[in-house]
Amino acid sequence: MAKKEEELDNPILQLLDPDNNDTIVLYDENEKPVEFEQIALIPYNEKLYAILKPVNKMDGVADDEAIVFSFEEDDNEDQLLVVEESDAVIDEVFAIYNKLLEEQGIAE
Repeated sequence: MAKKEEELDNPILQLLDPDNNDTIVLYDENEKPVEFEQIALIPYNEKLYAILKPVNKMDGVADDEAIVFSFEEDDNEDQLLVVEESDAVIDEVFAIYNKLLEEQGIAE
């Protein structure tokens, strides 16, 4: 089934689509596209977080690292993905992810 153009252009819809295996394209502060592989969606404290791994080398991110993004709303109630900056939240999101991997027998 072909995806609607809106779904292809909207990273939030792509992330929430359980059948999506495509890379997610986000834009950095210079409007440069950055491709990410979706690792997991993690609910925590009544919010949703996405763990995304850069497809290509990214400054400040090791090859084996991923970035945690939170789902936020702007003043117009539009959905946004924002890099999570709280180390405590990041640690908890990864702890939940690792626990899920252990439960599925996929632990690293």
